Formats: sequence, C-alpha cells, structure tokens
Amino acid sequence: MKRLIVLCAAFFSFNAIASPVNINTADAKTIGEALSGIGLKKAEAIVKYREAKGAFKTADDLVNVDGIGAKTVEKIRNDILLSDAAAAEQKTDKKVDEKAK
Repeated sequence: MKRLIVLCAAFFSFNAIASPVNINTADAKTIGEALSGIGLKKAEAIVKYREAKGAFKTADDLVNVDGIGAKTVEKIRNDILLSDAAAAEQKTDKKVDEKAK
C-alpha cells in the first residue's frame, strides 16, 4: 500500500509540473518528454516536418506528420503551444486563476 501511495504521488507531481511545449521551437527530446503518446521517434518526425515545411499554424497541422493521427492531436491539444506569446499568456492566466482561489 505504501508503495502505491509513493507511486501515485510521483505520478501526480510529475503531471503537475509538466508544462505545454512549443512545437515550433522545441527540440525532439523536449517534445517527446512533454507530450503524452509522443515518443522520441514521433518527436523527431515533428521536428523534421517543421524544418521541411515551416512552422505549424495550428495543432491540427500535426496530422500531416507521419504516425500522428487526429485522436493523438485531440489527446495532446492542451499541451501544445504554437508561439512563445501563448506560453506567456498561459502563465498569466494561471497566475490570475491562482489569485482567484
């Protein structure tokens, strides 16, 4: 039972500190670690596609990357950033939410 509690605590603390990733600037390792269901190979495919075709304009553009389908995009949509401005805005929104509590 004690192991289960420790394991759950580790899992939830990891998810609590995980943050969205900018798929237009992050390297493959960072993308693979940040996005659930996206391993290193798919993350490398994302970077390769981005380098060949340019920046992603929407999260839905990820379906154009080999091995990534619409279901995967829906699952990770909230963890995808397309610009650094979105990251700053999300941090500001989080601070506002914390103050409201």
